Amino acid sequence: MTRMKMPTSPDLVETQLTSVTVFKGRLMHVKRDHVRLPNGGESTREYIVHPGAVVILPVFDNGDVLLERQHRYPLHRDFIEFPAGKIDAGEADLTCAKRELEEETGYTASEWREVTTIYPCIGYSNERLAFYLARGLTLGDHARDPDEFLEVFRLPFGEAMDWVRDGRICETKTVIGLFWLEKLLEQGW
Repeated sequence: MTRMKMPTSPDLVETQLTSVTVFKGRLMHVKRDHVRLPNGGESTREYIVHPGAVVILPVFDNGDVLLERQHRYPLHRDFIEFPAGKIDAGEADLTCAKRELEEETGYTASEWREVTTIYPCIGYSNERLAFYLARGLTLGDHARDPDEFLEVFRLPFGEAMDWVRDGRICETKTVIGLFWLEKLLEQGW
């Protein structure tokens, strides 16, 4: 069986003509670019510039996962999530993952494995999420930011998947992380 190549076409490229920063915030920035289209026309593209983030899939020796309950202001509700955090300028993804796991949860891990990178909002942001599996967990002290409030807990993997099914876990990076984890644990990916 021959493997299909991903289709590519240079005639789909849009070329930036001008770029303006519309908003510059602590976490993200909003840009408005004027672009030349593949057919020679011109248009405007508005998008969010994001520094990128890591998502940690912490798994205990018995298969339980480490999760967080955190209030997310834009939706005015609590969500169940995997530990995650913003990559600092010049910081390596794995360094960020180790830092964020310890800062948010107090746990460190002796085994790390890169899982995947996804781009969750390609229509309006350049954000990327780098996923890491963390095993060999040891509890220490957390070092949360002064404005960071969350509850850390462990949950059997099967129950976490049930929570996805019934909607208690509905946050994108965590749902994706659990589906990847299912493949890693049950199919040896």
